[in-house]
Amino acid sequence: MEISEQCVVGLTWTIKDTLGEVLDVLDEPVEFLIGGDDLFETIEAALMGHEPGARVQLQLEPEQAFGDFNDQLLFLEPRSLFPKEVEEGFTFDGAALPAGVNPDMPREVLYTVSEIYPEHLVLDGNHPLAGIAIRLDLTVRSVREATEEEIGQGTAGTGFFRIPNTAPGNDLLH
Repeated sequence: MEISEQCVVGLTWTIKDTLGEVLDVLDEPVEFLIGGDDLFETIEAALMGHEPGARVQLQLEPEQAFGDFNDQLLFLEPRSLFPKEVEEGFTFDGAALPAGVNPDMPREVLYTVSEIYPEHLVLDGNHPLAGIAIRLDLTVRSVREATEEEIGQGTAGTGFFRIPNTAPGNDLLH
C-alpha cells in the first residue's frame, strides 16, 4: 500500500541538526495519521506515494518545523514557587503552573526548566528544537488504512511533531 491521505504510516527516524549532530533516534516504529494533525505538512508531502521500506530524507527550516525561537516565552520565576527537587530539564504544563508565577505566561505551553539560580528558575516555553533547521532521515516501516476513529480524531495518537514531549532527564525527543 502506498502512502496517501487518510492512512496511517509507521516511521522510524534519525533527526540531526545541520551540523550533523544527532538530536533523536527512533528505532521502534511509531504510527502517524497522514492527513491529520500528527505530522508537519512538509513531511506528509515528502512521504506521499512511498511504500514500506522507503527511505525519505529532507531538511526542514524552523518555519517548516518547530518555529523560530521566541524570547517572549522565557520567564524568570521565583525558585520558592517550585518543588525543592526541581532540576534543569524538568517540564511543567502551563495550565498547571504554581500560583504566583507571572500571570502573562501562556497557559497552553509546556515549559522546560532551562536554568536554575539560587533564587530563580528560567522557564522556557519554546519547543526544544525551536529555531533549529533539522535533517530528517525517515524510514517507512508500515502503511495501513486509518480507522474511522483515527480519522475523526485527526491523529493516530502520536503528537511528536505537534506537542513537545520531553521527560525530565530524557535528552531524546520521543
